[in-house]
Amino acid sequence: MKFHKDDILKRLLEGNQRFAFRGTTSPNVTAAHRDEVAKELKPFAIILGCSDPRVPPEHIFDCWLGDLFVIRVAGQVIDKAVLSSVEFGVESLHIPLLVVLGHSNCGAVEAAIEAFDTNIIPESGFNTLVEAIYPAVEKTKDLSGKWLDNAVRANVELIINRLKQSSAVADAISKMALKVVGAYYDLATGIVEIVVPHSASTME
Repeated sequence: MKFHKDDILKRLLEGNQRFAFRGTTSPNVTAAHRDEVAKELKPFAIILGCSDPRVPPEHIFDCWLGDLFVIRVAGQVIDKAVLSSVEFGVESLHIPLLVVLGHSNCGAVEAAIEAFDTNIIPESGFNTLVEAIYPAVEKTKDLSGKWLDNAVRANVELIINRLKQSSAVADAISKMALKVVGAYYDLATGIVEIVVPHSASTME
């Protein structure tokens, strides 16, 4: 089955509206549906999101079991495993939409801001996350508005730019087989906002 990438994004955002305002429509998983999706892997969107338990993509987009190829790591930070997972979704599963999903009050971004502000890098493994987010923090330090929100949004854009350095992702975009967008989820309102659009096209 062929998909129009904009229709998929519209479907996600409509699901988010249900989640935020009217309640979800996706039913509890039945044995029949579980058996159906067990036979074939056909997600229609990749969601690269934060591991924060308040940001479960299947819920906030009101999706069913099997709909989304979800990759979650604190601050959406990319390492080899994360990148390989994205590339698998793009190359092997031919998923036409990739959403990088940041969120308000992100603890990883907040830690990076604190480290930047105090010039003290955590000594534990957490420093890997902090250092990866540093460029977004530095880029937004003098902007008006809430530093944390600005840094979260800048981090989403930074991640998208890093993903586009992947030959698999770049090739899929150039062939108009992949649409990439950045999004921001507000924990308080439940609303997802598209913050980094990418040109759309119809898949033949």
